[in-house]
Amino acid sequence: MTDISDVRVVFVTAGDKETGLALARQVVEEGLAACGSLLPDVTSVFEWDGNMQEEAEVLLILKTSADRASRLVERVAELHAYDVPEILTLAVEGGHEPYLEWVRERCIGGPGS
Repeated sequence: MTDISDVRVVFVTAGDKETGLALARQVVEEGLAACGSLLPDVTSVFEWDGNMQEEAEVLLILKTSADRASRLVERVAELHAYDVPEILTLAVEGGHEPYLEWVRERCIGGPGS
């Protein structure tokens, strides 16, 4: 059985690279995320207001600690331009321990504690 780590990954879609980078910078500066990675050229397909939509977006992948995850979700929702932004938190089942430790250290005791 794999142990669930105290590190979390948070997925956020944004309308463009500049918006995704601004979100990442803000939450990293606030100590809510250790880092963010931006994947360009994502196409999202969804129904909104009764119409099928296909939107070009970017995917922001944020790494944080379990104790900061709820506040990170709240803060991204506050900063996000979408009415209903995609913000999903996933538990991490293991990984490279030195990296996981770096995420923990980065998200403990900084701004937002």
